[in-house]
Amino acid sequence: MKHFTYLFITLFSVVLMQAQLVTADDWSQWRGDNRDGVWKETGIIEEFDGPQIPIRWSVPIGSGYSGPSVADGRVYVTDRLTKPKQVERVHCFDWKTGDEIWSYTYDCIYKIDYTAGPRANVTVHDGLAYALGAMGHLHCFDAVTGDIVWKKDLNTEYNINMPIWGIACAPIVEADNLIVQIGGKPDACIVAFDRKTGEEKWKALSDNASYSAPIIITQAGQRVLICWTGANIAALNPQTGAVHWLYPFPPKSFEIAIATPVFDQNELFFTEFQQGSLLLKLLQDKLAVELGWHRKGKDERNTDALQTTMATPVRIGNYIYGVDSYGELRCIDARNGDRIWEDLTAVKVARWSNIHFVQNEDKVWMFNEHGELLITELSPEGLNVISRAKLIEPTRDQLNRRGGVTWAHPAFAYKHVFARNDNELVCASLEKK
Repeated sequence: MKHFTYLFITLFSVVLMQAQLVTADDWSQWRGDNRDGVWKETGIIEEFDGPQIPIRWSVPIGSGYSGPSVADGRVYVTDRLTKPKQVERVHCFDWKTGDEIWSYTYDCIYKIDYTAGPRANVTVHDGLAYALGAMGHLHCFDAVTGDIVWKKDLNTEYNINMPIWGIACAPIVEADNLIVQIGGKPDACIVAFDRKTGEEKWKALSDNASYSAPIIITQAGQRVLICWTGANIAALNPQTGAVHWLYPFPPKSFEIAIATPVFDQNELFFTEFQQGSLLLKLLQDKLAVELGWHRKGKDERNTDALQTTMATPVRIGNYIYGVDSYGELRCIDARNGDRIWEDLTAVKVARWSNIHFVQNEDKVWMFNEHGELLITELSPEGLNVISRAKLIEPTRDQLNRRGGVTWAHPAFAYKHVFARNDNELVCASLEKK
């Protein structure tokens, strides 16, 4: 009888835990499950209790620019070590305790600038975890056990014209395809693989790679892959690689596009450090595009509209909010690019200053490069900071200036936030008591 009771309690606990996970949001890839920077959970705190956010757990890791991904009760993150030899690693931790579930290490010699570590978030889908390293190593793992399902050295197989900052775009899954932007030659800027076997399904475009992660949208009733490459904004059939349309948007000097495209109201918005802001209008009766507007200043200091380095902006209605080239938080009118206001309090003014934006109901959560979380409201009237507190300390591997930075995008899942620097991965509760 005791054995039966124990077994019943154990099974009930497992079922309860699974039910809790089903009702909670995962953050299974770059910028969340839908790649839109939207966090849908309710029951979240409205302000912080003090200047420091209490940490639920912390685990030591190496350096890296890649943010954590959270799925099915597990946290995935990649990092880099240089001693006793250069390696990249992929880790999986229990979300509640931070206990290591599995870890995988492989040799990887960097031949790129900014060597802190991998850039791309792990993408978790249907029991598989996909990790793309800075030099083009692509691994597909069993998400639970860490066993390798398949792997590829894309730099060797596709003769990548390696970007100066390495491979950065997180892989994206669409149906049975895993799609990556790598800048391979010939005609392999974008490559799709069978997500279960690793077999090549298609490849497309001769462009160099950028650092901007691809997204999937719906246009004219069809699923469309949007990739901002080193030369074009490209709309492709995600099943075949066929090009629907191309809009040329070449860099001023070298590939520097980082921010993810923002899709809203049948419009696509792009922003880049040198080339400024671009808005494209998508036709809905056919697969075609037309220019809305393009705005840029004369240089990186004298900017117009929004000239972002890394931060993906957020669009709310007819207004776009983002961080300009030196940390200026700006509101611009999506209808024409006019600047509505500028604020210098969310992050310190410095070259490439960064904020990651996440929407939760009517609030916008900001994670700035100083390791602070800000709960805010954004409107055409200005920035309202409701509360701010320190989550994690900046470190110097990602940028050895201004006391270090926290450039990796955090994950928001299970009413918690998960963030990393070059020394640790932390988890903190944001649940309303």
